[in-house]
Amino acid sequence: MHNLKLLDDHLWLAQYDVMRHVVPQLDACATIPLTEPVLLILMGLSDKSRHGYAVLKGIEALTNGRVRLSTGTLYGALRRLSRDKWIERFEQDDKSREKQAYKLTPAGRRQLQLELSRMNELLQVASMRHVGRHKKIG
Repeated sequence: MHNLKLLDDHLWLAQYDVMRHVVPQLDACATIPLTEPVLLILMGLSDKSRHGYAVLKGIEALTNGRVRLSTGTLYGALRRLSRDKWIERFEQDDKSREKQAYKLTPAGRRQLQLELSRMNELLQVASMRHVGRHKKIG
């Protein structure tokens, strides 16, 4: 019986060591970093609604041509974002080309804000630690 008690004490200590470093999160979804295409799509829809081609061109402009999404990547991401209710489709007044327009939902705007806050925290930590700055040797 004494060995069992000793084992329980060790397990509790091991669990304590692990658990004391866990920071509770208000929203588990908020801790998952967004992929770059998803982040850029949400940023592209943050100021106004756009149709798919305008989202593509907006991302190219936003990244100075560094990121050029394929239509497959874009529309796959738009479907997932729509399914997750981060964006929503709506019909535009101009139906001449039957383009689907997309706009950010309040949930999508919240996810964008959470991701930008997360990235800002990382940038602050990196700045404090002078990441990327190297001393000259010699």
